[in-house]
Amino acid sequence: MDVIETDNLSKSYNGLKAVDRLNLKVEEGEIFGLLGPNGAGKTTTLMMLNTLVAPTSGTARINGFDIIKQPDKVRKSIGIVFQDPSSDDMLTGYENLLLHGWLYDMPDDLKDERIKEVLALMDLTDRKDERVKKYSGGMRRRLELARGLMHHPKVLFLDEPTIGLDPQSRERIWEYIKRLARKENITIIMTTHYMDEADRLCDRLAIIDQGKIVALGKPEKLKKDLGGDIIRLKADDLDTEALKRFSYITNITRCDEEVCLTVDDASGHLQEILKAVGKVRSVEVRSPTLDDVFLHYTGREIREGSAEGGWGERVMHATAGGR
Repeated sequence: MDVIETDNLSKSYNGLKAVDRLNLKVEEGEIFGLLGPNGAGKTTTLMMLNTLVAPTSGTARINGFDIIKQPDKVRKSIGIVFQDPSSDDMLTGYENLLLHGWLYDMPDDLKDERIKEVLALMDLTDRKDERVKKYSGGMRRRLELARGLMHHPKVLFLDEPTIGLDPQSRERIWEYIKRLARKENITIIMTTHYMDEADRLCDRLAIIDQGKIVALGKPEKLKKDLGGDIIRLKADDLDTEALKRFSYITNITRCDEEVCLTVDDASGHLQEILKAVGKVRSVEVRSPTLDDVFLHYTGREIREGSAEGGWGERVMHATAGGR
């Protein structure tokens, strides 16, 4: 069953297409990743799906509700965890969840029961009466997740869920996210600039560039589709023209001082490649990663598309400016 379906979803700003006829389906219970460099259109896409920005043309359905005709029903059926912390650090964890329940007009008995459930799910029961300002970064992210789950959303949007966290905290958040999809049967749409995070968590992912989907599929399939090993060469001046005559090199991408090659049987051809390009400072040979997939389809490293800035500022702007 498709919980999210877009139909030629498009958005233009002053004649510039930020999202160009996007057609996408996301199944119930999926963890779906949305990747892209700055300005690719992924944030605009998410804001349209959350009804914070109206599309220029096309539409989408979330849980069967049309984002244009039924925005209130869409909002009641989704949860959002922003990149920037949005909980009140002068309140306790319990009070933040209580406030969220009031905002969604949840009945008292359901609200109290749900607070207990999400606190337990996020391992925060023992810390619920502490002010949030005393929480660690990882605890605050878990509280944000708990709050996003309070009203039983069918779809949860996560914007850079582990940005700024230490490796141990990131690992724990990954486990919580996987637990949410499994235990709560929630469909999760997430943005991230951590390729290991996308690889570990996402059932499928889409890479968006210049407002269009340029790659879509399971992480393993996308890596396999590159069709070979990866050789990265670093030098002051590389003669890439000399490499174009080799049929076993299926792709050549230049990035700063590096050239990234996709090669059939890299170990068997490495010496011939080095002889052709001349002097190099470093050589790396390995199997493809999602970083290589991203570079292949966008021509840019993921660091150029990292952390575009939280939704909080964008949400305030959209709210102030109206739909």
